[in-house]
Amino acid sequence: MEPGSQDRNLPASERKLKKARDDGQVSRSEDLTHLAVLGAGATSVLVLAPILFDRLQHSMGHQLSFDAVAVMQTSSMVQRLADATSIGVAGCAAFAAIITAATVLSAVASGGWVNSLKPIMPDFTRVNPLSGFGNLFTKKKVLSVAKMALVTGVLFALAATFLGSGMQTISSLVLQPSSSAIRHLTEWLTSGMGLLLLVVLMAALVDVPLQTFLHKGEMKMSHQEVKQEGKESDGNPQIKAKIRQKQREMAQKNSVNAVPKADFVVMNPTHFAVAIRYDEKTMRAPQVISKGTDLMAMKIRDVAKHHAIPVLQSPMLARALYANSELDQDIPSSLYTAVAQVLAYVYKLRAAMRGDGPMPGELSQPFVPAELDPLAKTVRMTHA
Repeated sequence: MEPGSQDRNLPASERKLKKARDDGQVSRSEDLTHLAVLGAGATSVLVLAPILFDRLQHSMGHQLSFDAVAVMQTSSMVQRLADATSIGVAGCAAFAAIITAATVLSAVASGGWVNSLKPIMPDFTRVNPLSGFGNLFTKKKVLSVAKMALVTGVLFALAATFLGSGMQTISSLVLQPSSSAIRHLTEWLTSGMGLLLLVVLMAALVDVPLQTFLHKGEMKMSHQEVKQEGKESDGNPQIKAKIRQKQREMAQKNSVNAVPKADFVVMNPTHFAVAIRYDEKTMRAPQVISKGTDLMAMKIRDVAKHHAIPVLQSPMLARALYANSELDQDIPSSLYTAVAQVLAYVYKLRAAMRGDGPMPGELSQPFVPAELDPLAKTVRMTHA
């Protein structure tokens, strides 16, 4: 039994199938190749043999004709030999080209075209006698041997029946004229080749889907392999989470440069800081342009004070904005009222500093839905 086959019950992924194809591992049917070679070879002989024999007969007649000029110029005999050789080589080349094309087409038909040199590269692990002995007992090898034994038995039985039924007829051909005897012999050999091709065709019709089924079985994956491939394709979730965290931290650090553009900064009072900007001409809603915690919050506060940006204390709003808003994005609609209340306070504060109105009192804490406050969620979970 193949190692690890007990838990390989999941179909192969597209990535594994592509890697196997890149390595030259595809479904191939030897019986289909045998059928192509035998069929193309037999057809070529039937079609090309008369033409080739006619050319050879003409060439032999020319070779065996001698006159005084040929006797005096012996070098012409070499030219005659070259002409006869070229005819034979051309016939063999045409036959070889047809067989090669049939072999390639049969391979492509069974497994598709593969652009890989790996199957023909030297691999010394293939000559290991221990691994080679173990491969003899795989499911694919056992089925292949059983199939070959069955096909061989059928061919032997068919050959015995065919030869037994036609032997008397063939023996009587010696009593017939040569042309008639050759014609009957050709028909007899053609019918025998037809029966042979019929058996190979039946074997190929069974072998092509069988090899596809066996190849899919070899490509099956275990749950562990699927998980490992998922990690390799998508990346380790823990590493991806750390990368995203680092990216957020870098974005928050870079967002400090945007603090001077803010309308106000709301804090809690030292752990969270969120800078809000709103331009009614270009924005649909206020946006968070910078946020941070702990040391980053202190940095945002210091930059805001250095640029005379109002820094207000609203713990629940600061936590809610930090947890539910993204940089350079509109704040959640459920926080519109709370942020609008703070913006109104900031506008009054700026007007008072310009001398256009009285100084407002302390900022009354705006209402923030409890479900948006991460601290409120933690408290509920602790009590639950």
